[in-house]
Amino acid sequence: MKKKLKLRKFRNEDQEREFWSQVDLSEYFEPKDFRPVAFPNLKPTSTSISLRMPNYILARLKEQAHALNVPYQTLMKQYISKEVLKH
Repeated sequence: MKKKLKLRKFRNEDQEREFWSQVDLSEYFEPKDFRPVAFPNLKPTSTSISLRMPNYILARLKEQAHALNVPYQTLMKQYISKEVLKH
């Protein structure tokens, strides 16, 4: 394991951005220094899924979506999001 270099202070973001664009991160950090992060307020990526449900539930969902003038899949996504985020 080689010795990590000490980080210097930056006057502004532009100076810091320029610095990091020219150096090798491995000279300053070890892989164990990093950790996964989540950015929940960024636009989420979507994944297509297949969901089986009884016909009568889908029919009710489509009726409700029609009454609200929204696509039924959008309404389904809103219902699921609301319940998942509640817990």
